[in-house]
Amino acid sequence: MSPVEEIAVVVSLLGVWLTARRIWWCWPVGLVGVLLYAWLFYGWKLYSDMLLQGAYVVLQLYGWWRWRVGADAEKVVAVAPLPTGEARMALGCGVAGAMALGWAMRRFTGAALPWMDAGLTSFSLVATLWAARRHRENWVLWIVVDTIYAGMFAYRGFYLTAALYALFVGLAIYGAVAWHGQTRAV
Repeated sequence: MSPVEEIAVVVSLLGVWLTARRIWWCWPVGLVGVLLYAWLFYGWKLYSDMLLQGAYVVLQLYGWWRWRVGADAEKVVAVAPLPTGEARMALGCGVAGAMALGWAMRRFTGAALPWMDAGLTSFSLVATLWAARRHRENWVLWIVVDTIYAGMFAYRGFYLTAALYALFVGLAIYGAVAWHGQTRAV
Protein backbone atom coordinates (compact mmCIF):
# COMPACT_ATOMS: atom_id res chain seq x y z
CA MET A 1 0.00 0.00 0.00
CA SER A 2 1.47 3.31 -1.08
CA PRO A 3 0.61 6.93 -0.27
CA VAL A 4 -0.48 7.37 -3.91
CA GLU A 5 -2.93 4.49 -3.54
CA GLU A 6 -4.28 5.94 -0.29
CA ILE A 7 -4.87 9.35 -1.91
CA ALA A 8 -6.39 7.73 -5.00
CA VAL A 9 -8.85 5.80 -2.81
CA VAL A 10 -10.04 8.92 -0.96
CA VAL A 11 -10.36 11.03 -4.12
CA SER A 12 -12.15 8.24 -6.01
CA LEU A 13 -14.63 7.68 -3.18
CA LEU A 14 -15.39 11.37 -3.10
CA GLY A 15 -15.94 11.41 -6.87
CA VAL A 16 -18.41 8.50 -6.80
CA TRP A 17 -20.24 9.94 -3.78
CA LEU A 18 -20.66 13.25 -5.63
CA THR A 19 -21.94 11.33 -8.67
CA ALA A 20 -24.54 9.50 -6.59
CA ARG A 21 -25.65 12.88 -5.22
CA ARG A 22 -25.89 14.23 -8.81
CA ILE A 23 -23.39 17.02 -8.11
CA TRP A 24 -21.44 17.96 -11.25
CA TRP A 25 -18.18 18.42 -9.28
CA CYS A 26 -17.94 14.63 -9.44
CA TRP A 27 -16.27 14.95 -12.85
CA PRO A 28 -13.24 17.14 -12.01
CA VAL A 29 -12.74 15.23 -8.73
CA GLY A 30 -13.01 11.99 -10.66
CA LEU A 31 -10.41 13.24 -13.12
CA VAL A 32 -7.84 13.49 -10.33
CA GLY A 33 -8.65 9.95 -9.20
CA VAL A 34 -8.32 8.69 -12.78
CA LEU A 35 -4.84 10.16 -13.17
CA LEU A 36 -3.67 8.67 -9.88
CA TYR A 37 -4.99 5.22 -10.78
CA ALA A 38 -3.40 5.35 -14.25
CA TRP A 39 -0.04 5.60 -12.50
CA LEU A 40 -0.87 2.78 -10.08
CA PHE A 41 -2.20 0.39 -12.75
CA TYR A 42 0.94 0.88 -14.82
CA GLY A 43 3.03 -0.18 -11.85
CA TRP A 44 0.74 -3.16 -11.16
CA LYS A 45 0.88 -4.35 -14.80
CA LEU A 46 -2.88 -4.03 -15.21
CA TYR A 47 -2.45 -2.51 -18.64
CA SER A 48 -6.09 -2.65 -19.74
CA ASP A 49 -7.06 -0.73 -16.64
CA MET A 50 -4.23 1.72 -17.27
CA LEU A 51 -5.57 2.30 -20.80
CA LEU A 52 -9.05 2.61 -19.32
CA GLN A 53 -7.85 5.57 -17.28
CA GLY A 54 -6.85 7.31 -20.52
CA ALA A 55 -10.36 6.78 -21.88
CA TYR A 56 -11.72 7.97 -18.53
CA VAL A 57 -9.92 11.29 -18.95
CA VAL A 58 -11.94 11.89 -22.12
CA LEU A 59 -15.16 10.60 -20.51
CA GLN A 60 -14.60 12.71 -17.39
CA LEU A 61 -14.40 15.82 -19.57
CA TYR A 62 -17.44 14.70 -21.58
CA GLY A 63 -19.43 13.99 -18.40
CA TRP A 64 -18.44 17.34 -16.93
CA TRP A 65 -19.73 19.10 -20.04
CA ARG A 66 -22.93 16.99 -20.27
CA TRP A 67 -23.78 17.51 -16.62
CA ARG A 68 -23.15 21.26 -16.73
CA VAL A 69 -25.67 21.63 -19.57
CA GLY A 70 -28.04 19.06 -18.05
CA ALA A 71 -28.53 20.73 -14.66
CA ASP A 72 -31.72 22.48 -13.64
CA ALA A 73 -32.01 25.89 -11.95
CA GLU A 74 -31.00 24.36 -8.59
CA LYS A 75 -27.91 22.80 -10.23
CA VAL A 76 -29.34 19.28 -9.80
CA VAL A 77 -28.59 17.06 -12.77
CA ALA A 78 -31.61 15.53 -14.50
CA VAL A 79 -31.68 11.74 -14.95
CA ALA A 80 -32.41 10.67 -18.55
CA PRO A 81 -34.12 7.46 -19.71
CA LEU A 82 -31.94 4.80 -21.39
CA PRO A 83 -33.48 3.76 -24.71
CA THR A 84 -33.51 -0.03 -25.25
CA GLY A 85 -31.68 0.24 -28.58
CA GLU A 86 -28.91 2.30 -27.02
CA ALA A 87 -28.59 -0.21 -24.17
CA ARG A 88 -28.28 -3.14 -26.59
CA MET A 89 -25.74 -1.35 -28.73
CA ALA A 90 -23.64 -0.30 -25.74
CA LEU A 91 -23.65 -3.79 -24.23
CA GLY A 92 -22.74 -5.30 -27.62
CA CYS A 93 -19.85 -2.85 -27.89
CA GLY A 94 -18.84 -3.85 -24.38
CA VAL A 95 -18.62 -7.51 -25.40
CA ALA A 96 -16.74 -6.69 -28.62
CA GLY A 97 -14.35 -4.38 -26.77
CA ALA A 98 -13.68 -7.02 -24.11
CA MET A 99 -12.89 -9.64 -26.73
CA ALA A 100 -10.60 -7.39 -28.78
CA LEU A 101 -8.76 -5.92 -25.82
CA GLY A 102 -8.45 -9.28 -24.06
CA TRP A 103 -6.94 -10.85 -27.18
CA ALA A 104 -4.49 -7.95 -27.62
CA MET A 105 -3.42 -7.96 -23.98
CA ARG A 106 -2.96 -11.75 -23.98
CA ARG A 107 -1.05 -11.76 -27.25
CA PHE A 108 1.15 -8.67 -26.95
CA THR A 109 1.74 -7.98 -23.25
CA GLY A 110 2.58 -9.67 -20.01
CA ALA A 111 -0.63 -8.33 -18.48
CA ALA A 112 -1.90 -9.96 -15.33
CA LEU A 113 -5.39 -11.45 -15.87
CA PRO A 114 -5.71 -10.10 -19.43
CA TRP A 115 -9.23 -11.38 -20.19
CA MET A 116 -10.81 -10.36 -16.90
CA ASP A 117 -9.04 -7.02 -16.92
CA ALA A 118 -10.19 -6.38 -20.51
CA GLY A 119 -13.81 -7.33 -19.78
CA LEU A 120 -13.97 -5.09 -16.73
CA THR A 121 -12.31 -2.30 -18.67
CA SER A 122 -14.75 -2.54 -21.55
CA PHE A 123 -17.88 -2.62 -19.39
CA SER A 124 -16.51 0.18 -17.19
CA LEU A 125 -16.46 2.33 -20.31
CA VAL A 126 -20.10 1.47 -20.98
CA ALA A 127 -21.07 2.30 -17.38
CA THR A 128 -19.15 5.59 -17.47
CA LEU A 129 -20.75 6.60 -20.75
CA TRP A 130 -24.18 5.84 -19.27
CA ALA A 131 -23.31 7.92 -16.19
CA ALA A 132 -22.12 10.82 -18.37
CA ARG A 133 -25.40 10.60 -20.29
CA ARG A 134 -27.25 10.58 -16.93
CA HIS A 135 -28.86 7.13 -17.30
CA ARG A 136 -29.70 5.56 -13.94
CA GLU A 137 -28.96 2.10 -15.37
CA ASN A 138 -25.28 2.94 -15.03
CA TRP A 139 -25.56 2.02 -11.36
CA VAL A 140 -26.72 -1.54 -12.05
CA LEU A 141 -23.78 -2.11 -14.37
CA TRP A 142 -21.41 -0.56 -11.81
CA ILE A 143 -22.68 -2.93 -9.10
CA VAL A 144 -21.75 -5.92 -11.27
CA VAL A 145 -18.43 -4.53 -12.51
CA ASP A 146 -17.26 -3.23 -9.13
CA THR A 147 -18.13 -6.51 -7.39
CA ILE A 148 -15.88 -8.38 -9.82
CA TYR A 149 -13.19 -5.70 -9.57
CA ALA A 150 -13.16 -6.01 -5.77
CA GLY A 151 -12.52 -9.73 -6.09
CA MET A 152 -9.83 -9.25 -8.73
CA PHE A 153 -7.93 -6.70 -6.67
CA ALA A 154 -8.16 -8.88 -3.54
CA TYR A 155 -6.88 -11.85 -5.54
CA ARG A 156 -3.92 -9.76 -6.71
CA GLY A 157 -3.20 -8.61 -3.14
CA PHE A 158 -4.18 -4.97 -3.62
CA TYR A 159 -6.37 -4.95 -0.53
CA LEU A 160 -6.91 -1.21 -0.14
CA THR A 161 -8.08 -0.91 -3.73
CA ALA A 162 -10.21 -4.05 -3.28
CA ALA A 163 -11.83 -2.36 -0.28
CA LEU A 164 -12.36 0.77 -2.39
CA TYR A 165 -14.22 -1.24 -5.01
CA ALA A 166 -16.30 -2.92 -2.31
CA LEU A 167 -17.22 0.58 -1.12
CA PHE A 168 -17.98 1.50 -4.74
CA VAL A 169 -20.55 -1.32 -4.76
CA GLY A 170 -22.22 0.27 -1.74
CA LEU A 171 -22.12 3.70 -3.39
CA ALA A 172 -23.55 2.23 -6.60
CA ILE A 173 -26.45 0.78 -4.61
CA TYR A 174 -26.93 4.19 -2.99
CA GLY A 175 -26.80 5.85 -6.43
CA ALA A 176 -29.35 3.41 -7.86
CA VAL A 177 -31.73 4.15 -5.00
CA ALA A 178 -31.10 7.92 -5.11
CA TRP A 179 -31.64 8.07 -8.87
CA HIS A 180 -34.68 5.75 -8.85
CA GLY A 181 -37.81 7.56 -9.94
CA GLN A 182 -35.82 10.63 -11.04
CA THR A 183 -35.90 9.78 -14.76
CA ARG A 184 -37.44 12.39 -17.03
CA ALA A 185 -37.05 13.35 -20.63
CA VAL A 186 -34.29 15.92 -21.15
